Parts: sequence; structure tokens; C-alpha cells
Amino acid sequence: MGFFEAFGGLALALLGAGLAAVLPGIGSAKGTGIAGEAGTGLLCQDPSKFGKVMILQVIPGTQGLYGLVVWFFAIFSMGLLSGTAADMSVQEGLRYFAACLPMALGGLFSAIAQGRVAAGSINILAKKPDDWSKGMVLCITVEFYAILSLLASMLMIINIA
Repeated sequence: MGFFEAFGGLALALLGAGLAAVLPGIGSAKGTGIAGEAGTGLLCQDPSKFGKVMILQVIPGTQGLYGLVVWFFAIFSMGLLSGTAADMSVQEGLRYFAACLPMALGGLFSAIAQGRVAAGSINILAKKPDDWSKGMVLCITVEFYAILSLLASMLMIINIA
């Protein structure tokens, strides 16, 4: 029995779970950074808007949390917490890998896109403070696709067993 046969299934499953946690985290860091950069310019001029800027900056960070939820759910479903994952077949490992991809990729790209929308929403807050909630609605529109990615990964993980 070679390395791939002995550890391939578990390695693929852990790679998928790891990507589901790391890629949305990277996207969230990038997205919150984009929004934060836009927010610092406004806060230099008007520090009283800190609460609203902070809300807009935090919104792109949710994808990182969703990715962590998928990671935890995947390793729990794999049996890693109970110690039964060592004998996982390559086919089962590929199933976990594929199940984690929607959250990994959807979380990465939606967090960055949402950071850009949040930065634009901070511009709304700067120029028309009474209309800042319109920017929040635009951010929530992007959030919908992150939630779809979460749902897709969760449903696929549930159906692996």
C-alpha cells in the first residue's frame, strides 16, 4: 500500500476543509482592509461616524466565519474529533474536498467584492449620511452569495455519509 492509498483520502478531505477555512479568511481580511482604508479617510474628517464605518467594515468579515463553520462541520463529519477518520478512502476524501470548495471559493471572492461595495458605501456615508443604509443593502446583496456558498457546502457535507 502506497502513501496515496494510506493517507490520500484523509489528506484530500483535510485539504478541502482547510481551504474552506483559509480562503474565506483571506478574502475577509482583504475585504475588511479595503473597507477600513476607505473608512479611515472619512474618520479623519468626521470621527463621529465611527460606529457606522465600523459596521460597514465588519460586514465583509462574515465570510471568514462561514468558512470556519464549514471547516468545523467537515472535520466533525469526517470523524476527526472521534478518531475514526484514519481509514478514509480516496473517494470519500474527494467528496469532502469537493463539498468544501463552494465555501472556499465563494467565500474568498464574495468577501473581496463585499469589501469593495462597503468602501463605496462609506463614500455614501461621507456625502449623504442619511442614505448610508442604502449602502448596507448593497452589501447585504453580496452577502446573499456567501450564504449560498455556505448552504451548498453544508448540504454536500451532510450528504457524504
